[in-house]
Amino acid sequence: MTAPLTPRDNQPPEEPRHPEAAPAADHGGLGGPELARELREGALIALLVAVTGVLLGLLWNWLAPHVPLVADTRNVYLKNTEGEEAIGADGTFLLLAFAFGVLTTAVVFLFRRRGGIPLVVALVVGGLLGATLGWMTGMWLGPTPDVVAHAKQVGPGVVFDGPLRLQAKGALLAWPMGAMVTQLVLSALFGPRDPMPEAPYWLQGQHGEQGPEGQHAQQAPQDRETPQAQQAPPAQETPQQEVPDRLREHHDRKPPAEG
Repeated sequence: MTAPLTPRDNQPPEEPRHPEAAPAADHGGLGGPELARELREGALIALLVAVTGVLLGLLWNWLAPHVPLVADTRNVYLKNTEGEEAIGADGTFLLLAFAFGVLTTAVVFLFRRRGGIPLVVALVVGGLLGATLGWMTGMWLGPTPDVVAHAKQVGPGVVFDGPLRLQAKGALLAWPMGAMVTQLVLSALFGPRDPMPEAPYWLQGQHGEQGPEGQHAQQAPQDRETPQAQQAPPAQETPQQEVPDRLREHHDRKPPAEG
């Protein structure tokens, strides 16, 4: 009785490798030149996207409705207490920021079709910075935030525009959201496709090759067996009735009469 073969130090045995199996690719460290180049491109893209926030501020100040105010000798009041100018300003900023996210991402995808984590982070960070810059630019270009000084300047009973403000700060996320949706859609439709993985060699051995060589390998045994089946000599039939007939003739014979 022999003891089972136990690997040294209770380690599992190494699996045999197929001679044609390709060695594992060495991806190298994370700080390679490819990653450094992608980080530089991502920083440049984030900067360019953020700069376009100035145009967002200009359009927001031009298209957003302003809140009309009126003042007397003591206080400043809303001219229309049921007006929706403040909500309209937030909605205008939301739509413009989302549109800027779609346009900037489409332009970036047109010049750089490759994806990657640095590109996605650059679009998100650049979009958030661009929305913030647009918000600050629109407020700076709009009416003065010092409402009391403005009311004294125009005089009592005169309608003037209130400062441009963003009440819903969550609208700043509209730009990054538009960028992510656009990047996802464009990558799915026009992005590069990864090659299909090849089947392992042990599955190829079981199911056979699908190419001309595999078909030839499957048809070769059949072609070799066909001539043997055709050239085989016919089996000889056993004379089953010949033996009983001979025995019957021998039994029917009579011994010769004794004279």
